[in-house]
Amino acid sequence: MAKEKVFAVIGLGTFGRKVCEIITDRGGRVIAIDNDATLIDRIKDTATQAILLDATDVDSLTDAPLDDVDVAVVAIGDNIAASILTTALLKRVGVPYILARAISELHEQVLKQIGADEIVNIEIDEGIRIGSKLMSPQVLDRIPVTQTVSVAELYPPKSFVGKSLAKLDLRGKFNINVIAITRVTLSIDETGNSIRKEQVIFPSGSDVPEETDVMLIVGTNEDIDALKGY
Repeated sequence: MAKEKVFAVIGLGTFGRKVCEIITDRGGRVIAIDNDATLIDRIKDTATQAILLDATDVDSLTDAPLDDVDVAVVAIGDNIAASILTTALLKRVGVPYILARAISELHEQVLKQIGADEIVNIEIDEGIRIGSKLMSPQVLDRIPVTQTVSVAELYPPKSFVGKSLAKLDLRGKFNINVIAITRVTLSIDETGNSIRKEQVIFPSGSDVPEETDVMLIVGTNEDIDALKGY
């Protein structure tokens, strides 16, 4: 039986608290840490364990129950110094994998240099997402895979509707791969109530996109953006 992963989340603002909630909802074990008693009180019924301590204090962090922690999330927000020091101390005490939140490119660079294994820059990522959406309004959502490749949801361009995927040849013409198609159909039951049915199609070449479908595609950001002209 596989060992259950244990997560530590340090910094219980909006971002950190949401990470705790998602891990717990999905059956994970999470140790929540903050130096603010009010934030600890808010999370104590959600987290497996909630600990009030200053993560920038080496003695306090060394005494914390982190021996079984597989992943630490440094979710500290605007206090860049605290974020950097906490990440460095977690590395020192031997936490195997550290994911840290950055709020600027310089902050991100420093976190990389001191050994953070993964970095999320919410401000930059959200700016990229909003800018991309403004430039390509037909794209409903976009999830970055790398800096240049994304998975995107979009309505089929008008020129795609009514043509089979084989005929469209999206991979050959646009360097785009269609992962799935979500199709919604509406019907009326015998009492006159509307029934909404959602079907997820893992497409073959013979499938034909419909106007109200939502296509899930993967490709470079440049190739995805190029679809707006079709």
